[in-house]
Amino acid sequence: MAQNFTRFDMKIPPVRTKWYLRPLTFLLSWPDTAKHGSIIRRDGTEGLKPPYLMLCNHNAFMDFKVATRAIFPARANYVVAIDGFIGREKLLRNVGCICKRKFTNDVTLVRQLKRVIENGDVAMVYPEARYSLCGTTAVLPESLGKLCKMLGVPVAVLICHGHHVNSPFWNLHDRGVKPIEAEFRLLFTPEELKGLDTDEINSRLVEAFQYDDFAWQKEKGIRTPYEGRAEGLHKVLYQCPYCGAEFKMDSKGAKLFCKACGKIWTMSELSELSADDGNTEFSHIPDWYEWERANVRKEVEAGTYSSGELQVTVDTLPNAEKFIRLGEGTMVHDMNGFTVRGTDADGDPFEMIKPVPSLYSCHIEYEYLGKFGDCVDLNTLEDTWYIYPKGSDFAVTKMALATEELYSAHRKAAGKPCRPGLA
Repeated sequence: MAQNFTRFDMKIPPVRTKWYLRPLTFLLSWPDTAKHGSIIRRDGTEGLKPPYLMLCNHNAFMDFKVATRAIFPARANYVVAIDGFIGREKLLRNVGCICKRKFTNDVTLVRQLKRVIENGDVAMVYPEARYSLCGTTAVLPESLGKLCKMLGVPVAVLICHGHHVNSPFWNLHDRGVKPIEAEFRLLFTPEELKGLDTDEINSRLVEAFQYDDFAWQKEKGIRTPYEGRAEGLHKVLYQCPYCGAEFKMDSKGAKLFCKACGKIWTMSELSELSADDGNTEFSHIPDWYEWERANVRKEVEAGTYSSGELQVTVDTLPNAEKFIRLGEGTMVHDMNGFTVRGTDADGDPFEMIKPVPSLYSCHIEYEYLGKFGDCVDLNTLEDTWYIYPKGSDFAVTKMALATEELYSAHRKAAGKPCRPGLA
């Protein structure tokens, strides 16, 4: 069955946005950025002209709209994951989008970006490759410095603030946060790139990408009175810091609670957490998240990390037409990486194995499209699988954290440096 699918053609050259569509992309971006009072501060980019590489942080769809506004009237090509192309491949190609399967080593993409630069346009890349889970920096690929040096053009960064607070990945409701802000800064000139090695470039990139949306919200004093503001947060904060139970957290309204021990936390309009019993373990959401990461790291270091064998449903996305139900099967995520096996509707077996060295991070979804549940997204250069575990004894967030910690441990065991913020 799987062999009969038509595959997305990744080699079609990037389309330069038609002149008449460029004002349209700006006009489509303007209403939301205006509604949220978007402020763009420029540092060294006031007179920046294409071609250049633009690196942006990633918290919400609003990122694309602010980026479009920031570079207007310049023409850009945007790297977009294949699921963004579903049902609208022609349109996205015509407005300059380049398809990418997440967390794969894709030489074709490098060629496409080089073509964008040769065309004299802006190559726009979101190197975190997924929405941030809690409004803080996600790991950046170590190959990023090499890409900057190879392209040899100015490198600018666009770091947006307020997009996660306004519409967090775990609950996409628009909270009306205003104003949102962004810094559009020139990080490297071509001359600077020539004089730096890739380690130095990567170090400055990691530094430039440091952000914390919840700290920004508190600093600015921006309140979010939305009554359901904590709903979905248990997807990220899956482990109770009081009793230690995993996968028993839940949320409703402004409350986060553990179904194992009964402890309750309230999320304020400034997104701070306070325990109803007066003993608050973590008031800052990212601190709770990093505590979970540290616990996962301990399991990895002890060699005991495992999701166990999970029953799963697998959908495949070989092209941009639609997801296709591949079949039922099992998934194990452990010290060896991901192993997914199953049988399709014709009774034929399918398998995807992603060993630890092949995956420095992974993409996950919460309640995908509002009806399919939580999932892990695994990719090859030719296919994308959305894998939906069944039951409640798991957290895709833990799998995402474990993927990064397993990769880091692998590098350490191999004697390779593990630089903060890089994989």
